[in-house]
Amino acid sequence: MSESVIADRGPDGDRKGRKASREVRRQQLVDATIDSLARRGYAETTLADVADGAGLSRGIVNFHFESKEKLLVATLQFMAEEYAAHWRGALDKAGDDPASQLWALCAADFDRAICNKRKLAAWCAFWGEAKSRPTYQALCGGRDQAYHDVMVDVCTRLKAEGRYPIDPQASALAINALLEGLWLRLMLAADEVSRDTAFASAAELLAALFPRHFVRGTGGTITKA
Repeated sequence: MSESVIADRGPDGDRKGRKASREVRRQQLVDATIDSLARRGYAETTLADVADGAGLSRGIVNFHFESKEKLLVATLQFMAEEYAAHWRGALDKAGDDPASQLWALCAADFDRAICNKRKLAAWCAFWGEAKSRPTYQALCGGRDQAYHDVMVDVCTRLKAEGRYPIDPQASALAINALLEGLWLRLMLAADEVSRDTAFASAAELLAALFPRHFVRGTGGTITKA
């Protein structure tokens, strides 16, 4: 039996092995697409670039995705699902306290696994195309709304706890907008802004909105009370 056939076999037979192999190949191609978007941008990324980056034949790219557009949609879907799983995981670990939840949500946005030059550049490439591509808007719209709804709920509970004179909807929108803007700053001015300084900027807004829950320490650093 050839080495390639052995590699495709799984413990439950050929079918499971081939399925695993297909998933591995698809993920290789998605990862290579992210790399290409980061290096070349949206317009200059080609199926040939992706195949070369993944170390696979161009025929394999066509077999799995058929077109550049289908490959890009799959890549955006992967990134959106990865981001959603990341912030939901951070939220779950924070427990039921709204201040801990808000702190965890903001901190999660600057975790290296999600916030790095490679992925930020890929996100920017997709953002530049989203206005003219309804598929991209539809793919991320539901997940963006879920994130916003969670942020509104957290702000609403913090308002009740601290009796703050704030509008939870507007506050949630302001926090989301700041986080998105900080991602853009990290992409465009990486030498001036780091993940740590970006998170510190987000913490400043939290302290301004909810001063009894987020306070400035003796060293000037904002912390959760």
